[in-house]
Amino acid sequence: MNKPGSMFLIAAFCLTGLAGGCAAAEQKAGGDIVAAGAEVKLAADDFKFTEGPAADAKGNVYFTDQPNDRIMKWSVDGKLSTFMQPCGRSNGLYFDKKGNLLACADEKNELWLIDMKGGHKVLVKDYKGKLLNAPNDLWIRPNGGGIYFTDPFYKRNYWKRGPMEQDGQCVYYLSADRKKLVRVADDLKQPNGIIGTPDGRKLYVADIKAKKTYVYTINTDGTLSGKKLFCELGSDGMTIDNEGNVYLTGKGVSVFDKTGAKIRQIDIDERWTANVTFGGRDRRTLFITASDSIYTLKMRVKGN
Repeated sequence: MNKPGSMFLIAAFCLTGLAGGCAAAEQKAGGDIVAAGAEVKLAADDFKFTEGPAADAKGNVYFTDQPNDRIMKWSVDGKLSTFMQPCGRSNGLYFDKKGNLLACADEKNELWLIDMKGGHKVLVKDYKGKLLNAPNDLWIRPNGGGIYFTDPFYKRNYWKRGPMEQDGQCVYYLSADRKKLVRVADDLKQPNGIIGTPDGRKLYVADIKAKKTYVYTINTDGTLSGKKLFCELGSDGMTIDNEGNVYLTGKGVSVFDKTGAKIRQIDIDERWTANVTFGGRDRRTLFITASDSIYTLKMRVKGN
């Protein structure tokens, strides 16, 4: 498709029926997670690389333009603005219940808490005295507030550090009081996307290098057990809807039901689809970050 050149081509979360956009979502027989007649719409472009979308309590969506070191805000009224720049080369984002924005700050391999005035606090800067690889994506446990995050190693040209210091690419859990950091998965090749169920009982982790996604049981103390293969596909970012369907990204958006069966492929006309979340006032707009653009798709299902 021919994309307009302005990043301010905004369609108010594409809730209207305007024509244009990418290829329509490809639906398997019987699938109906996408709203009737809805198509993928280009919302804005002219970024360098979009990542980490997260919705606040009102449905505003924040996302990162990572190479430009900024966090953008897409309001429920369809207005685009810069929320924070610089932002520590933030990548994955997630809101806590107090309205703070948690960020995987890639510049110095840290985990940040950002308030709505743009101030930040470093929550995690190392593990056992050694630099993390680079926190990439995160999810906050609803019943307790502990934070899970993935820590793959992707060499960055802006780093001012030596080689990889950790002895693996792992998944970590930061306790709710922010005092204890523990490894909870250390047998993955390169963990990337991560999302949990709204009841706080299951955690999905994508091993992007192994091209697999696993599901774990979350124990009371935050540790993980019962690792099972969920599907034979890895992912960059991930989300989950109110029916338990899991959304994986990479080549477009691939949707799997809670049994691990693929139920939908949403094609995006971009080189790479990095991440996805639900936003808008009713949480029924799928917000997709892909290469230098952002896209939206009206859904029947909603985010949690």
